[in-house]
Amino acid sequence: MNTHFSAHRPATDRNKSYGRVRGDSHNPQRVARRIYGNSMNYQRGVGIDITRKEGRSFFRSRHQQRRRDYSIIVHSHLDWDWVWQRPQQFLSRLSKRHRVLFVEAPRPIAEISSASVCVRDVADYPNILVVQNKIPATRWSDGAWVDQERRRLLQTLLAEPVGRNFASPVQWFYDPMAVSAFAGQMNEAAIVYDCMDQLSQFHFAPPELAKRERELLAVADVVFAGGPKICREKRRFNSNCFSFGCGVEVAHFRAARAADTVIPSGVRSLPHPIYGYIGVVDERLDYKLIGQLAESNPKGSVVMIGPQSKVDPRMLPRRNNLHWLGPRDYSVLPAYAKSFDVCLMPFAMNEATQYINPTKALEYMATGTPIVSTAVEDVVLQFSQIIVITETSADFVSECSRVAREPNPAALWRGLELARKNSWETVVRQLERHVENAINRRSSVEISAA
Repeated sequence: MNTHFSAHRPATDRNKSYGRVRGDSHNPQRVARRIYGNSMNYQRGVGIDITRKEGRSFFRSRHQQRRRDYSIIVHSHLDWDWVWQRPQQFLSRLSKRHRVLFVEAPRPIAEISSASVCVRDVADYPNILVVQNKIPATRWSDGAWVDQERRRLLQTLLAEPVGRNFASPVQWFYDPMAVSAFAGQMNEAAIVYDCMDQLSQFHFAPPELAKRERELLAVADVVFAGGPKICREKRRFNSNCFSFGCGVEVAHFRAARAADTVIPSGVRSLPHPIYGYIGVVDERLDYKLIGQLAESNPKGSVVMIGPQSKVDPRMLPRRNNLHWLGPRDYSVLPAYAKSFDVCLMPFAMNEATQYINPTKALEYMATGTPIVSTAVEDVVLQFSQIIVITETSADFVSECSRVAREPNPAALWRGLELARKNSWETVVRQLERHVENAINRRSSVEISAA
């Protein structure tokens, strides 16, 4: 499925996936630049294209929705239609009570000579608008100009009627590269930084990313960190930092245990045991380990589901029983997971995994399937009573075989209970309380100063 943005046919919620990297999955540098949003480029002559469905009102009336009195402008390094993960999970739920303007990182376009901004709505989420900025490729290397144009494009958009709904927003950052363009420029009620990973340690990260993140930490009213380790690190620079791991859509992944869930044909006939992974295929995985697992289990199958990002497909290990299935829609992931005898977390021990707190841990738990992981620090700290943790490649391979034969019912039950207590809704309610506190603190300071 092609999810390239079209000004005439808005992409919809059905594009949620582990998933669709917009045709660039075999160009690691292009994907990385898009993901990290090399905040640098634009030009004069802004065009505004607001794409709407005929006869459809964008916002519900004041009487139709219960909400707090603030809207949210999000600055994200991940596109809305890319892998459905933390930003989309949080903002889709926040949009039930708040208007959301989801601003994607800018992208260079060779065919244009001036910058433009396109806006579209999102099916099933009437309180969300997605903003896409297009920049002339000829100006992409001029970082200061890009920052200036990013700000000008958004301010020009907000001068349109849609801007009435974002008069004093909460600015919610995922992309530290956006801080120079927007922090303090939007009459914001508060600045939130949701730090989901140590992006500066990823392949192809812009060299100035660490500096900009430090700037963002200095001005943020509240910081959310994706796990305990990264929270400790960020708290050194902002004391109002709180650890919130990812949640899980329990009812969705529980379908992996339902009798009427049909296993997809692509895996239904594979020999068991099936060792399965669901997630992005990138520099965080240990590919030698994955190859060893397949080689050591010639009568079983290793199934890898997810888009490839920042890896050369030619370098992936190949075995007859190792299946790289690519991206699959979010809606069918439980059906694939139903075929798994063991869920895999085969992370490499490198800079990119130093601070990760994988979303898939709770998702796997909700399926009721045994899990085997390498010794990622936050996984060890939080889930060692549920997930089988291994220190060596040999241990990983042998433990996968063992738990496929002898799953631990007590560990599976603990996993199901932990997933149930950590729904995305539960996490979002806690985030909202912190945001409201941050708004109140900032308001109190402004009143005192006056």
